[in-house]
Amino acid sequence: MFKIDHESNRIIEIKQVSFSELGFTERHHLQEWLANKPDALDEDLLIIQKEFDGFDDTRERLDLLAIDKAGNLVVIENKLDDSGKDVVWQALKYASYCSTLSKSQIADIFQRYLDKHASGQDAKALICDFLGEEDFAEVVLNPGNDQRLILVAAQFRKEVTSTVLWLLKHRVFVKCFRATPFKDGENLFLTVEQVIPLPEAEELMIGISEKENEEQSAERGQATRHQLRAEFWHATLEALKGADVGLYQNISPSKDHWLNSGYGVSGIHYSMIFNRDEARVDFALETRSKEVNKALFDHLFARREHIEALYGCQLDWRRMDDKKVSMIECAASFDGHNKECWPEMIEWLVMHVKKMEHAFEGERSDLRALVRTLLSKDRSSDIEPGAGN
Repeated sequence: MFKIDHESNRIIEIKQVSFSELGFTERHHLQEWLANKPDALDEDLLIIQKEFDGFDDTRERLDLLAIDKAGNLVVIENKLDDSGKDVVWQALKYASYCSTLSKSQIADIFQRYLDKHASGQDAKALICDFLGEEDFAEVVLNPGNDQRLILVAAQFRKEVTSTVLWLLKHRVFVKCFRATPFKDGENLFLTVEQVIPLPEAEELMIGISEKENEEQSAERGQATRHQLRAEFWHATLEALKGADVGLYQNISPSKDHWLNSGYGVSGIHYSMIFNRDEARVDFALETRSKEVNKALFDHLFARREHIEALYGCQLDWRRMDDKKVSMIECAASFDGHNKECWPEMIEWLVMHVKKMEHAFEGERSDLRALVRTLLSKDRSSDIEPGAGN
Protein backbone atom coordinates (compact mmCIF):
# COMPACT_ATOMS: atom_id res chain seq x y z
CA MET A 1 0.00 0.00 0.00
CA PHE A 2 1.22 3.49 -0.85
CA LYS A 3 0.28 6.97 0.31
CA ILE A 4 0.20 9.73 -2.29
CA ASP A 5 2.11 12.88 -1.36
CA HIS A 6 0.52 15.69 -3.37
CA GLU A 7 3.23 18.25 -2.64
CA SER A 8 6.12 16.09 -3.86
CA ASN A 9 4.02 14.18 -6.39
CA ARG A 10 5.46 10.97 -5.06
CA ILE A 11 4.07 7.83 -3.50
CA ILE A 12 5.29 6.75 -0.10
CA GLU A 13 5.13 3.11 0.95
CA ILE A 14 3.04 2.40 4.03
CA LYS A 15 4.56 -0.26 6.21
CA GLN A 16 2.86 -3.63 6.21
CA VAL A 17 2.71 -5.16 9.66
CA SER A 18 1.36 -8.31 11.22
CA PHE A 19 -1.66 -8.65 13.45
CA SER A 20 0.51 -10.09 16.20
CA GLU A 21 2.81 -7.04 16.07
CA LEU A 22 -0.21 -4.85 16.68
CA GLY A 23 -1.50 -7.05 19.48
CA PHE A 24 -4.71 -7.87 17.64
CA THR A 25 -6.52 -11.14 18.22
CA GLU A 26 -8.74 -13.20 15.97
CA ARG A 27 -11.76 -13.20 18.27
CA HIS A 28 -11.75 -9.65 19.65
CA HIS A 29 -10.59 -7.81 16.56
CA LEU A 30 -10.78 -9.45 13.11
CA GLN A 31 -13.98 -11.26 13.96
CA GLU A 32 -15.59 -8.10 15.38
CA TRP A 33 -14.58 -6.01 12.37
CA LEU A 34 -16.17 -8.45 9.92
CA ALA A 35 -19.25 -9.02 12.09
CA ASN A 36 -19.96 -5.28 12.01
CA LYS A 37 -18.79 -4.69 8.43
CA PRO A 38 -19.53 -7.89 6.46
CA ASP A 39 -19.56 -6.05 3.13
CA ALA A 40 -15.77 -5.89 3.51
CA LEU A 41 -16.08 -9.36 1.94
CA ASP A 42 -17.41 -7.79 -1.29
CA GLU A 43 -21.04 -8.93 -0.99
CA ASP A 44 -24.16 -8.38 1.04
CA LEU A 45 -24.17 -10.76 3.99
CA LEU A 46 -26.41 -10.87 7.03
CA ILE A 47 -24.44 -11.99 10.09
CA ILE A 48 -26.72 -14.18 12.20
CA GLN A 49 -24.33 -15.51 14.87
CA LYS A 50 -20.83 -15.25 16.32
CA GLU A 51 -18.96 -18.06 18.01
CA PHE A 52 -21.77 -20.42 17.07
CA ASP A 53 -21.60 -23.68 19.01
CA GLY A 54 -25.09 -25.09 18.54
CA PHE A 55 -23.97 -28.45 17.17
CA ASP A 56 -24.96 -31.74 18.72
CA ASP A 57 -22.25 -33.89 20.34
CA THR A 58 -19.45 -31.35 19.80
CA ARG A 59 -18.23 -28.21 21.54
CA GLU A 60 -16.65 -26.74 18.42
CA ARG A 61 -17.41 -23.12 17.54
CA LEU A 62 -17.45 -21.52 14.11
CA ASP A 63 -16.37 -17.88 13.98
CA LEU A 64 -19.19 -16.23 12.05
CA LEU A 65 -22.38 -17.58 10.50
CA ALA A 66 -24.14 -15.54 7.81
CA ILE A 67 -26.89 -15.66 5.18
CA ASP A 68 -26.27 -14.52 1.61
CA LYS A 69 -28.77 -12.95 -0.77
CA ALA A 70 -29.77 -16.39 -2.09
CA GLY A 71 -30.65 -17.63 1.40
CA ASN A 72 -27.57 -19.87 1.62
CA LEU A 73 -25.72 -20.26 4.89
CA VAL A 74 -22.17 -18.91 4.81
CA VAL A 75 -19.55 -20.19 7.25
CA ILE A 76 -16.82 -17.58 7.83
CA GLU A 77 -13.59 -18.76 9.43
CA ASN A 78 -11.01 -16.19 10.49
CA LYS A 79 -7.31 -16.66 11.10
CA LEU A 80 -4.73 -13.99 11.77
CA ASP A 81 -1.23 -14.04 10.34
CA ASP A 82 -1.33 -17.65 9.12
CA SER A 83 -4.26 -19.67 7.87
CA GLY A 84 -2.99 -22.85 9.52
CA LYS A 85 -3.13 -26.15 7.70
CA ASP A 86 -6.49 -27.31 9.09
CA VAL A 87 -8.69 -24.32 8.33
CA VAL A 88 -10.36 -25.94 5.31
CA TRP A 89 -11.11 -29.08 7.28
CA GLN A 90 -12.59 -27.01 10.09
CA ALA A 91 -14.78 -25.01 7.72
CA LEU A 92 -15.99 -28.15 5.93
CA LYS A 93 -16.96 -29.71 9.27
CA TYR A 94 -18.93 -26.62 10.20
CA ALA A 95 -20.64 -26.53 6.80
CA SER A 96 -21.66 -30.18 7.23
CA TYR A 97 -23.05 -29.42 10.68
CA CYS A 98 -24.99 -26.46 9.29
CA SER A 99 -26.37 -28.40 6.32
CA THR A 100 -29.15 -29.86 8.48
CA LEU A 101 -30.36 -26.55 9.95
CA SER A 102 -34.01 -25.81 9.13
CA LYS A 103 -35.50 -22.40 8.43
CA SER A 104 -37.01 -22.16 11.91
CA GLN A 105 -33.72 -23.19 13.54
CA ILE A 106 -31.86 -20.52 11.58
CA ALA A 107 -34.37 -17.89 12.67
CA ASP A 108 -33.94 -19.00 16.31
CA ILE A 109 -30.15 -18.81 16.02
CA PHE A 110 -30.40 -15.27 14.63
CA GLN A 111 -32.90 -14.24 17.31
CA ARG A 112 -30.55 -15.36 20.08
CA TYR A 113 -27.80 -13.30 18.44
CA LEU A 114 -30.08 -10.23 18.28
CA ASP A 115 -31.25 -10.67 21.86
CA LYS A 116 -27.62 -10.52 22.95
CA HIS A 117 -26.30 -7.80 20.63
CA ALA A 118 -29.32 -5.80 19.38
CA SER A 119 -32.18 -6.26 21.80
CA GLY A 120 -35.68 -5.51 20.56
CA GLN A 121 -35.19 -6.56 16.92
CA ASP A 122 -37.07 -9.40 15.26
CA ALA A 123 -35.02 -12.02 13.42
CA LYS A 124 -37.73 -13.09 10.98
CA ALA A 125 -38.48 -9.50 10.01
CA LEU A 126 -34.80 -8.74 9.41
CA ILE A 127 -34.38 -11.88 7.31
CA CYS A 128 -37.42 -10.94 5.21
CA ASP A 129 -36.08 -7.42 4.74
CA PHE A 130 -32.62 -8.72 3.76
CA LEU A 131 -34.01 -11.20 1.22
CA GLY A 132 -36.72 -8.88 -0.09
CA GLU A 133 -39.63 -11.08 0.99
CA GLU A 134 -42.83 -9.79 2.58
CA ASP A 135 -43.70 -12.93 4.52
CA PHE A 136 -41.34 -15.29 6.36
CA ALA A 137 -43.43 -18.18 5.05
CA GLU A 138 -42.14 -17.33 1.55
CA VAL A 139 -38.49 -17.31 2.63
CA VAL A 140 -36.23 -20.17 1.56
CA LEU A 141 -33.16 -20.67 3.75
CA ASN A 142 -30.32 -23.16 3.52
CA PRO A 143 -31.54 -24.88 0.33
CA GLY A 144 -30.00 -28.20 -0.72
CA ASN A 145 -26.26 -28.58 -0.19
CA ASP A 146 -25.25 -25.06 -1.18
CA GLN A 147 -23.62 -24.02 2.10
CA ARG A 148 -20.71 -21.68 1.38
CA LEU A 149 -17.31 -21.13 2.98
CA ILE A 150 -15.32 -17.93 3.37
CA LEU A 151 -11.79 -18.10 4.78
CA VAL A 152 -10.02 -14.96 5.99
CA ALA A 153 -6.32 -14.77 6.91
CA ALA A 154 -3.22 -12.69 6.32
CA GLN A 155 -1.47 -15.58 4.57
CA PHE A 156 -2.70 -18.88 3.16
CA ARG A 157 -0.56 -21.99 3.20
CA LYS A 158 0.00 -23.88 -0.03
CA GLU A 159 -1.90 -26.92 1.22
CA VAL A 160 -4.89 -24.67 1.91
CA THR A 161 -4.91 -22.95 -1.49
CA SER A 162 -4.46 -26.27 -3.28
CA THR A 163 -7.41 -27.79 -1.41
CA VAL A 164 -9.61 -24.75 -2.02
CA LEU A 165 -8.95 -24.84 -5.76
CA TRP A 166 -9.82 -28.56 -5.81
CA LEU A 167 -13.04 -27.89 -3.89
CA LEU A 168 -14.01 -25.11 -6.30
CA LYS A 169 -13.57 -27.47 -9.22
CA HIS A 170 -16.00 -29.83 -7.52
CA ARG A 171 -18.61 -27.10 -6.92
CA VAL A 172 -17.95 -26.51 -3.22
CA PHE A 173 -18.27 -22.74 -2.94
CA VAL A 174 -15.19 -21.42 -1.15
CA LYS A 175 -13.61 -17.97 -1.15
CA CYS A 176 -10.32 -16.89 0.40
CA PHE A 177 -9.73 -13.29 1.49
CA ARG A 178 -6.34 -11.90 2.47
CA ALA A 179 -6.62 -9.43 5.37
CA THR A 180 -3.50 -7.25 5.62
CA PRO A 181 -2.84 -4.57 8.27
CA PHE A 182 -0.71 -1.49 7.58
CA LYS A 183 0.70 1.19 9.85
CA ASP A 184 1.49 4.83 9.08
CA GLY A 185 2.60 6.54 12.24
CA GLU A 186 -0.34 6.25 14.60
CA ASN A 187 -2.78 5.46 11.81
CA LEU A 188 -3.72 1.86 11.10
CA PHE A 189 -5.19 0.54 7.86
CA LEU A 190 -6.63 -2.78 6.74
CA THR A 191 -7.06 -4.21 3.26
CA VAL A 192 -9.34 -7.17 2.62
CA GLU A 193 -8.89 -8.60 -0.87
CA GLN A 194 -10.31 -11.69 -2.48
CA VAL A 195 -7.48 -13.94 -3.65
CA ILE A 196 -9.29 -17.21 -4.48
CA PRO A 197 -10.97 -17.23 -6.84
CA LEU A 198 -9.81 -13.94 -8.31
CA PRO A 199 -12.89 -11.72 -8.65
CA GLU A 200 -12.44 -11.28 -12.39
CA ALA A 201 -12.19 -15.08 -12.83
CA GLU A 202 -14.95 -16.10 -10.42
CA GLU A 203 -17.81 -16.03 -12.93
CA LEU A 204 -15.71 -17.91 -15.45
CA MET A 205 -14.75 -20.56 -12.87
CA ILE A 206 -18.38 -21.04 -11.87
CA GLY A 207 -19.33 -21.42 -15.53
CA ILE A 208 -16.57 -23.94 -16.13
CA SER A 209 -17.53 -25.84 -12.98
CA GLU A 210 -21.17 -26.00 -14.06
CA LYS A 211 -20.13 -27.20 -17.53
CA GLU A 212 -17.86 -29.87 -16.05
CA ASN A 213 -20.63 -30.92 -13.69
CA GLU A 214 -23.03 -31.31 -16.62
CA GLU A 215 -20.44 -33.27 -18.57
CA GLN A 216 -19.70 -35.52 -15.61
CA SER A 217 -23.43 -36.06 -15.08
CA ALA A 218 -23.82 -36.96 -18.75
CA GLU A 219 -20.84 -39.32 -18.54
CA ARG A 220 -22.30 -41.00 -15.45
CA GLY A 221 -25.63 -41.33 -17.23
CA GLN A 222 -23.93 -42.78 -20.28
CA ALA A 223 -22.01 -45.29 -18.16
CA THR A 224 -25.26 -46.32 -16.48
CA ARG A 225 -26.95 -46.80 -19.85
CA HIS A 226 -24.00 -48.82 -21.14
CA GLN A 227 -24.11 -51.09 -18.10
CA LEU A 228 -27.90 -51.47 -18.44
CA ARG A 229 -27.64 -52.40 -22.12
CA ALA A 230 -24.85 -54.91 -21.57
CA GLU A 231 -26.91 -56.56 -18.82
CA PHE A 232 -29.99 -56.66 -21.04
CA TRP A 233 -28.14 -58.14 -24.03
CA HIS A 234 -26.51 -60.77 -21.82
CA ALA A 235 -29.94 -61.92 -20.63
CA THR A 236 -31.34 -61.80 -24.18
CA LEU A 237 -28.50 -63.85 -25.66
CA GLU A 238 -28.93 -66.43 -22.92
CA ALA A 239 -32.65 -66.61 -23.73
CA LEU A 240 -31.92 -67.05 -27.45
CA LYS A 241 -29.47 -69.81 -26.64
CA GLY A 242 -32.03 -71.50 -24.39
CA ALA A 243 -34.58 -71.33 -27.20
CA ASP A 244 -32.13 -72.97 -29.64
CA VAL A 245 -31.94 -69.86 -31.82
CA GLY A 246 -28.54 -69.99 -33.49
CA LEU A 247 -28.69 -66.61 -35.20
CA TYR A 248 -26.78 -64.77 -32.44
CA GLN A 249 -24.70 -67.68 -31.10
CA ASN A 250 -21.34 -66.01 -31.87
CA ILE A 251 -22.37 -62.50 -30.77
CA SER A 252 -21.26 -60.94 -27.45
CA PRO A 253 -23.25 -58.51 -25.27
CA SER A 254 -22.77 -54.87 -26.27
CA LYS A 255 -23.01 -51.42 -24.65
CA ASP A 256 -24.93 -50.21 -27.73
CA HIS A 257 -28.71 -50.13 -28.01
CA TRP A 258 -28.53 -52.47 -31.01
CA LEU A 259 -27.13 -55.95 -31.62
CA ASN A 260 -26.53 -57.15 -35.18
CA SER A 261 -26.20 -60.60 -36.69
CA GLY A 262 -25.08 -61.43 -40.22
CA TYR A 263 -27.46 -62.63 -42.92
CA GLY A 264 -24.89 -64.34 -45.10
CA VAL A 265 -24.96 -61.62 -47.75
CA SER A 266 -22.51 -58.73 -47.47
CA GLY A 267 -24.23 -55.52 -46.37
CA ILE A 268 -27.42 -57.22 -45.16
CA HIS A 269 -28.02 -58.06 -41.50
CA TYR A 270 -30.55 -58.70 -38.77
CA SER A 271 -30.79 -56.30 -35.80
CA MET A 272 -32.31 -56.39 -32.34
CA ILE A 273 -33.02 -52.95 -30.88
CA PHE A 274 -33.30 -52.13 -27.16
CA ASN A 275 -34.74 -48.66 -26.59
CA ARG A 276 -36.12 -46.90 -23.55
CA ASP A 277 -39.66 -47.24 -24.89
CA GLU A 278 -39.57 -50.18 -27.32
CA ALA A 279 -38.05 -53.43 -28.52
CA ARG A 280 -37.57 -53.92 -32.24
CA VAL A 281 -36.25 -56.39 -34.80
CA ASP A 282 -34.96 -55.16 -38.16
CA PHE A 283 -33.98 -56.66 -41.47
CA ALA A 284 -31.46 -54.08 -42.69
CA LEU A 285 -30.35 -53.52 -46.30
CA GLU A 286 -27.10 -51.62 -45.85
CA THR A 287 -24.69 -52.39 -48.70
CA ARG A 288 -22.20 -49.72 -49.75
CA SER A 289 -24.56 -48.58 -52.55
CA LYS A 290 -27.74 -46.64 -51.87
CA GLU A 291 -29.11 -47.64 -55.30
CA VAL A 292 -28.51 -51.32 -54.56
CA ASN A 293 -30.26 -51.06 -51.22
CA LYS A 294 -33.33 -49.47 -52.80
CA ALA A 295 -33.40 -52.12 -55.54
CA LEU A 296 -33.18 -54.90 -52.93
CA PHE A 297 -35.98 -53.28 -50.96
CA ASP A 298 -38.19 -53.03 -54.06
CA HIS A 299 -37.51 -56.71 -54.83
CA LEU A 300 -38.58 -57.74 -51.33
CA PHE A 301 -41.53 -55.35 -51.25
CA ALA A 302 -42.87 -57.04 -54.39
CA ARG A 303 -42.93 -60.23 -52.30
CA ARG A 304 -44.44 -58.50 -49.29
CA GLU A 305 -47.54 -60.70 -48.95
CA HIS A 306 -45.48 -63.89 -49.04
CA ILE A 307 -42.91 -62.60 -46.52
CA GLU A 308 -45.55 -61.29 -44.10
CA ALA A 309 -47.42 -64.59 -44.34
CA LEU A 310 -44.25 -66.37 -43.23
CA TYR A 311 -43.67 -63.79 -40.49
CA GLY A 312 -47.23 -64.04 -39.21
CA CYS A 313 -48.09 -60.33 -39.10
CA GLN A 314 -47.67 -57.06 -40.97
CA LEU A 315 -44.20 -55.51 -41.04
CA ASP A 316 -43.13 -51.88 -41.26
CA TRP A 317 -41.55 -51.41 -44.70
CA ARG A 318 -39.25 -48.38 -44.64
CA ARG A 319 -37.61 -47.59 -47.98
CA MET A 320 -36.22 -44.26 -46.60
CA ASP A 321 -35.37 -42.60 -49.91
CA ASP A 322 -33.42 -39.84 -48.16
CA LYS A 323 -31.04 -42.34 -46.53
CA LYS A 324 -28.61 -44.95 -47.76
CA VAL A 325 -30.14 -47.80 -45.76
CA SER A 326 -33.57 -49.39 -46.12
CA MET A 327 -35.25 -51.33 -43.29
CA ILE A 328 -38.04 -53.84 -42.72
CA GLU A 329 -39.11 -53.77 -39.08
CA CYS A 330 -41.39 -55.01 -36.37
CA ALA A 331 -41.60 -53.16 -33.01
CA ALA A 332 -43.50 -53.29 -29.72
CA SER A 333 -43.78 -50.78 -26.87
CA PHE A 334 -42.07 -51.57 -23.56
CA ASP A 335 -40.71 -49.68 -20.57
CA GLY A 336 -37.21 -50.74 -21.50
CA HIS A 337 -35.37 -49.20 -18.53
CA ASN A 338 -37.65 -50.97 -16.06
CA LYS A 339 -36.02 -54.32 -15.36
CA GLU A 340 -39.35 -55.79 -14.29
CA CYS A 341 -40.41 -55.53 -17.95
CA TRP A 342 -37.34 -57.34 -19.24
CA PRO A 343 -38.69 -60.94 -19.14
CA GLU A 344 -41.65 -60.00 -21.34
CA MET A 345 -39.42 -57.85 -23.56
CA ILE A 346 -36.85 -60.60 -24.02
CA GLU A 347 -39.56 -63.18 -24.71
CA TRP A 348 -40.90 -60.88 -27.45
CA LEU A 349 -37.44 -60.47 -29.00
CA VAL A 350 -36.76 -64.22 -29.00
CA MET A 351 -40.07 -64.89 -30.72
CA HIS A 352 -39.59 -62.18 -33.34
CA VAL A 353 -35.96 -63.03 -34.08
CA LYS A 354 -37.24 -66.50 -34.93
CA LYS A 355 -39.98 -65.01 -37.12
CA MET A 356 -37.58 -62.63 -38.87
CA GLU A 357 -35.15 -65.44 -39.69
CA HIS A 358 -37.99 -67.70 -40.89
CA ALA A 359 -39.46 -64.98 -43.14
CA PHE A 360 -36.22 -63.97 -44.86
CA GLU A 361 -33.97 -67.03 -44.96
CA GLY A 362 -35.67 -68.21 -48.18
CA GLU A 363 -34.77 -64.93 -49.88
CA ARG A 364 -31.02 -65.32 -49.36
CA SER A 365 -29.99 -66.83 -52.68
CA ASP A 366 -32.06 -64.35 -54.72
CA LEU A 367 -30.72 -61.38 -52.73
CA ARG A 368 -27.12 -62.58 -53.05
CA ALA A 369 -27.50 -62.92 -56.84
CA LEU A 370 -29.21 -59.55 -57.09
CA VAL A 371 -26.44 -57.83 -55.09
CA ARG A 372 -23.76 -59.32 -57.35
CA THR A 373 -25.61 -58.26 -60.50
CA LEU A 374 -26.32 -54.74 -59.31
CA LEU A 375 -22.81 -54.12 -57.96
CA SER A 376 -21.33 -55.48 -61.19
CA LYS A 377 -23.43 -52.98 -63.15
CA ASP A 378 -22.25 -50.20 -60.84
CA ARG A 379 -18.62 -51.09 -61.49
CA SER A 380 -19.20 -51.31 -65.23
CA SER A 381 -20.82 -47.89 -65.32
CA ASP A 382 -17.76 -46.43 -63.60
CA ILE A 383 -15.48 -47.55 -66.50
CA GLU A 384 -15.19 -44.86 -69.16
CA PRO A 385 -15.64 -45.94 -72.84
CA GLY A 386 -12.27 -46.84 -74.34
CA ALA A 387 -10.53 -47.01 -70.99
CA GLY A 388 -9.41 -50.60 -71.64
CA ASN A 389 -8.08 -49.96 -75.17
